[in-house]
Amino acid sequence: MAFPSFDLGLPAPATPGIRPRQWQTRLIQLLRARLLNGQPGGHDVLIHAGPGAGKTLGALLSFHTLQREGRLERFLVFCHRSSIARQWLVAAERLNLRLLEWDPERGLADLEQNGNWDGLLLSYQGAGRHRSHLATGLGQLGMGRWLAIADEVHHLGLDPDEPEAAAWGFAFSQLAGRAQLRLGLTGTPFRADNLAFCAARRVRVREGDQIIERIAPDLSVEPRQLILAGDVRPLEFRFQDGWVEHGRPQTSADTETSPLSAEVRESWRARNLRRAIQLGDSSSIALRLLLNARKRLERVRGSHPEAGGLVIARDIAHARRITGLLEEEGDRVHLVHSQDPEAATRLAAFQAGEADWLVSIDMCAEGFDAPRLRVVAYLTTVVTRSRFVQAITRAVRMEGERAGVEAVPRDPSYVFAPADPLLISYARSWSLSEPYLVRPRLAAPEPEASGSPGAGALPLETVDERVGEVIRLGGPELPGFLQQRA
Repeated sequence: MAFPSFDLGLPAPATPGIRPRQWQTRLIQLLRARLLNGQPGGHDVLIHAGPGAGKTLGALLSFHTLQREGRLERFLVFCHRSSIARQWLVAAERLNLRLLEWDPERGLADLEQNGNWDGLLLSYQGAGRHRSHLATGLGQLGMGRWLAIADEVHHLGLDPDEPEAAAWGFAFSQLAGRAQLRLGLTGTPFRADNLAFCAARRVRVREGDQIIERIAPDLSVEPRQLILAGDVRPLEFRFQDGWVEHGRPQTSADTETSPLSAEVRESWRARNLRRAIQLGDSSSIALRLLLNARKRLERVRGSHPEAGGLVIARDIAHARRITGLLEEEGDRVHLVHSQDPEAATRLAAFQAGEADWLVSIDMCAEGFDAPRLRVVAYLTTVVTRSRFVQAITRAVRMEGERAGVEAVPRDPSYVFAPADPLLISYARSWSLSEPYLVRPRLAAPEPEASGSPGAGALPLETVDERVGEVIRLGGPELPGFLQQRA
């Protein structure tokens, strides 16, 4: 979709060393058009851009440009993790924008005493907890014309029946109501609860005999576009297949086996995956997968010496076993989980190159930025599309130094996972944008783990089609012998 370009006869923004990507330039044009035209529905702007696209910098470049043109004066950023907040502070500093973190203890005293600021950074939790106080204070500040930015906006749910039940979304709606523009940023525009979210237009569409709503991004940047532009790395998948035994080891009765990749019975598929991620003897699927991932990382380090790997584990006990196995092989490993008070320190140490592997339980999803990450081993029973895509796309980011030495398309990163049919179906569509549909409450919401509509028509390629071996995917595709089962 092309947006109109405006020649205002103004000098380009003074951003030494920063050259906007094509989609970031489109975003500036889009926001300017919304401010100039003031058409109905133009208050909310939703950007869906894949991981590594540069959403943070794109939003700040847009504000910086429009501020210099005299169209905006200040901005507010809402985000939900401290790691993401740090990225906003670093990016603002690059543009010489004065972004202040809101401190609930001090309130808005710093802003009232010192008008020399451009933006204010709020957490979703803080905004929800102190909504009334913030609403009063922001109303008294004299914000002028300002931009509200919601990072990872899909977290800001909207419940039409109980507005205050979705506290984060309700707080953003109340606090950003007077903004000239509300900009929502997301790389994963899905929710499991069938709710819409803030800063997003909804378009009514017909699905059979039913009228539903579709969340309509104003600008969508698919991962495959970023790959072609060289902004992010492509991904190559290695799905470890194998035969899974059913039955209890202590019984003498014969046990039944089924191939992991070809099991279509849902209860058996889930059971197969639980057993596949267990670290057993040398023939276990998980152990073969880990050792293959480790060999791949060694090969990648031939051209990228700083490269590291990430293992997504099921729980703390599982993660400790994986950590011990990697350490037995001589690797430096950092284990992080939500119960560890040193988790943030270990994450930063991995980002700085102090470990070969990072083993994580739900700590490395959106907001975790480590461009040295080149290999991901997915060893968990969580099989929703959003969680899988969030995990694997930690490995697509590029850093400036590597971008200067690698040709386009960039060298790929690698994903190792059990050959679970759902995970394989997500792999073929991870680089495609899919619409988020909000269905009426009386209708049962479509399960997030149901795969991708229409994806079975894609052509597929594979190196080896033997059940029980490694299924290698060179793109978002499936091997032929699995097409009819997907």
